[in-house]
Amino acid sequence: MPLLPSWIDSANRADTPFPLNNLPCGVFSDTDPTPRCGVAIGDMILDVAALEQAGILALAGGPYFTAPRWNGFMAAGSEAWAALRARLQSLLREGAAERDNIRPHLVPQVRTRMHMPFEVAEFTDFYAGRHHAFNVGTMFRGPENALPANWLHMPVGYNGRASSVVVSGTPVRRPWGQIKAPDEAAPRFAPSARFDFELELGAVVGLPSQSGHPVSVAEADGMIFGYVLLNDWSARDIQAWEYQPLGPFQSKATATTISPWIVTRAALAPWRVATPDRSVPLLPYLHEPGPLLYDIELEVALTPRGGSEKVVCRTNSREMYYAAAQQLAHHASSGCPMRCGDLLGSGTISGPGPDSRGCLLELSWGGTQPVQIGEGRVRRFLEDHDTVTLRGYLHADDHMIGFGDCTGTVLPALDDPYARPAPPP
Repeated sequence: MPLLPSWIDSANRADTPFPLNNLPCGVFSDTDPTPRCGVAIGDMILDVAALEQAGILALAGGPYFTAPRWNGFMAAGSEAWAALRARLQSLLREGAAERDNIRPHLVPQVRTRMHMPFEVAEFTDFYAGRHHAFNVGTMFRGPENALPANWLHMPVGYNGRASSVVVSGTPVRRPWGQIKAPDEAAPRFAPSARFDFELELGAVVGLPSQSGHPVSVAEADGMIFGYVLLNDWSARDIQAWEYQPLGPFQSKATATTISPWIVTRAALAPWRVATPDRSVPLLPYLHEPGPLLYDIELEVALTPRGGSEKVVCRTNSREMYYAAAQQLAHHASSGCPMRCGDLLGSGTISGPGPDSRGCLLELSWGGTQPVQIGEGRVRRFLEDHDTVTLRGYLHADDHMIGFGDCTGTVLPALDDPYARPAPPP
């Protein structure tokens, strides 16, 4: 699809992640500290809550934007999603008759603070990248047993913590936990020394499913409202001790950072690509009705305190083995009801080459191969005050679609978390 020209000049630049083709959904505040729903367009944010209040945006079944979150609108369904997109594009397109009524509701992005774009109902993290699963398995079990026996048959995942999902820009404190090195006789309680990022894509569920009723992959695809970039921070030393037999728990509970904008499925549609060829046939309930992945170019940059940014990974979301719709269909296959606002993490998205590995565990090969980050500095795992930034783009001939930065900075661990007075409830 070619660029859709807008009367907002900054939306027509080739280097903007937010052309009229995109219109991602977020929650912002500015000089008015009240958070409210808006969409990004060029270097501006269009205040959709104000448009609705003014009667310029009147969608059937509304109002939808009285609360500072997109959940109410997401639950309205695909017809409402399409109606909003069509109405906003008509208001913002080049030559739009109502632009003088729209101008007062545009806010420069540089003056805003971004908030969580939706209320996370529940968070599930999957393990859907084959390169990542193979690399990690090779480190711990050898290449002949790298993939678990079930991995090529179903999307493997675990239930995470919705309460610890935060928006880009929120600092993340280094966690304490039980750690036991292979040469230690007993575990100890200490700050994680092997703290890591994970480059993921998060699917935001808009439509719920009924308890006891599985959904097909095609139905699951239609339930997804949009996508965010996702950094599932991981304490590898805590994980190594706790993960047997039930998998990740405290090692993944510290924080999960998401990008501030939900890029809708409609905006991503022109970049659909097929899932990879299957090593073994999938069971029928996981069969793909058509292309389910997206051609999203991904990168991770690391910036040490007082240093320059260094891109340490470049990969693509098309490297995933299982698409979000397959993850969602598998999640609901037991009759588990999915909710509006559920967040599904893809798991680390790595590519086939050493520079395309989506976490430091892989990039440093378990800490044995230091990663050069410039200015004579190296990393095996994250150090205090390191800032991690995830970025994602889809490129066309005359425009691109972006997610906005997904950023977090590592704060030092508390001196002793049990020596301080407990915070008020």
